[in-house]
Amino acid sequence: MSTFVLPGDPVPIPPTPGKPLKLGPGLLHVPNDDGSDVVIATKAGVLGTNKKRKELWVESNATRYVPAPQESVVGIITNRSGEGYRVDIAGAHTAYLDSLSFEGASKRNKPNLKVGAIVYARVSLAHKDMEPELECFDANTRKADGFGELKGGFITQCSLRLCRRLFDPSYFLIPTLGAKFQMEIVLGLNGRIWIKSADPKTTVAIARCIDAVDTLSYGKEEVESLFNTMDLA
Repeated sequence: MSTFVLPGDPVPIPPTPGKPLKLGPGLLHVPNDDGSDVVIATKAGVLGTNKKRKELWVESNATRYVPAPQESVVGIITNRSGEGYRVDIAGAHTAYLDSLSFEGASKRNKPNLKVGAIVYARVSLAHKDMEPELECFDANTRKADGFGELKGGFITQCSLRLCRRLFDPSYFLIPTLGAKFQMEIVLGLNGRIWIKSADPKTTVAIARCIDAVDTLSYGKEEVESLFNTMDLA
């Protein structure tokens, strides 16, 4: 059963043995004087959870992405700025990506990204009074682990709510698409999905399926029926 919360409501903290709980948008950690931890909601919505990733957040109808630390995003390079780049991450402000924030990057060996390039990055700094900052490597291993420039492909938009659902391995959409198409897909928590397939027709078909689930609330059977209406020959 879904749990609806309002701003200021205390949120129960589920047990997460072996790994700390990650708080997403709409939640705030407030330490008590007695040393105990309290999590409260900062916006109205339905409480969302991902037990495998040990994440907790508030789902709402928000259309603009609010950066949160450690979240992965799909961004677009908009400008070169000193020793780094300005990146559009679909938020209120552009984010900053240092040219050294890549695996193995040094002053003599660093990527040369062009305006319009697509990057998969992790939010390393997010504060309401500061410009968001990005990194293109895993915080623990310092390895790329899939982060970096995404070459070719196509970006489609979806709601922030659907993006979070797609990170759940038990959600039907990605497995259903993977069973039908040969594709590469990268999910950003900022409402952007990067798709790469063998040909443009297949890419458009995948984007259509994602849009149908997002805007028309299609289920698995309806998506499979949609396949039959597409000219994929």
